[in-house]
Amino acid sequence: MKVTIHKLFEYLLETTTAAPEAVLGLSLARPPLLGEFLADLDPGLPLDWNGVSFRGLPALRAHVIARAGLTGVCDAEDVLITAGTAEANYLVMRQLLRPGDEVVTESPGWPQVGVMCRAMGIGLHEVARDENRDWALDLDALEAAVGPRTRLIFLTNPNNPTGALLTGAELLRVCAIADRVGAYLLVDEVYAGLEWGAPRAPSIAGLYHRGITTGSVSKALGLQGLRTGWLICRDRDLVMDAVILRENSSEIMNIMGEVIAEVAMREHRYVAGIERARADGAANLAVLQAFIAGQPRLSWVPPAAGLIGLARVEGIEGEALARRLLEPPYRTFLLPGSAYGCPSHIRLGVGGGAEVRLGEGLARLGALLAVE
Repeated sequence: MKVTIHKLFEYLLETTTAAPEAVLGLSLARPPLLGEFLADLDPGLPLDWNGVSFRGLPALRAHVIARAGLTGVCDAEDVLITAGTAEANYLVMRQLLRPGDEVVTESPGWPQVGVMCRAMGIGLHEVARDENRDWALDLDALEAAVGPRTRLIFLTNPNNPTGALLTGAELLRVCAIADRVGAYLLVDEVYAGLEWGAPRAPSIAGLYHRGITTGSVSKALGLQGLRTGWLICRDRDLVMDAVILRENSSEIMNIMGEVIAEVAMREHRYVAGIERARADGAANLAVLQAFIAGQPRLSWVPPAAGLIGLARVEGIEGEALARRLLEPPYRTFLLPGSAYGCPSHIRLGVGGGAEVRLGEGLARLGALLAVE
């Protein structure tokens, strides 16, 4: 069956040319400039593939293991470098799932899994997160949804888009649930490292022998344009299956993406990048918190981690509000919650730097809420 568009991408396609003057809800850290990496780049680098491994630069794969806290548990052969987290997720689902299989996931969550399941004839069971309990995932409901045909459990941690965070103990329970039926457990960890009041949760690839960690440099490091991500799994057959499928799609990584990502993932560079993202995010989160507290028509559960959260809007659907906000005189972009199956919500975020003009965008949103 043909892959169909999901609401998030559809809305982005429709609004790309709107040229907003402010952005609410930017989902990634302030992007670094190319000049910040030039001193570490070799001008004599051939613009061919890396010439070393189809799995990605060995040094980059080693950094991925170290940054995920998996040193001594996984090694570079457990890692495949991919064109972002989306390709990593795609490769796993496309190679692992067959018609008649079932997938259990969360709602709200990353919409890619639903798109793929519908295209492949896979049964999809969504377990609702509870907004009244800080978007908690009901693990009893998750366990009840998992059955003998469950091939994969797909989660995001921190959750995309609510910022809710599963603890290590909760992840261990999910591992036990998956293991009971021999299912794989994929956890998209693209926002890992940006926790606001709790430690980073352990990476699932180190907790479960069928655990699959996916991630990238896109969100926490602001390097979305590099299209450089990864999957980590101790099941070497699954990793090789992903290598084989990737040979028939993107084939290899782009060398500049790999090289710049390798520099960014070096320990001192990574720590500095995360600290900058956390400082920017914390400052913007405080501004956003104060704004929502003063808006009687808005309420939200602040994200425990990551750069985005869902705010509930009273009296108007989120998409109608988002489209009106994009028009003159407001010219401000935000993503409606309908992109995640939550029509009464809007997505607000704390990513980016001064360029997003967060304060001005919030003032415009407040002005619109006062008259709509």
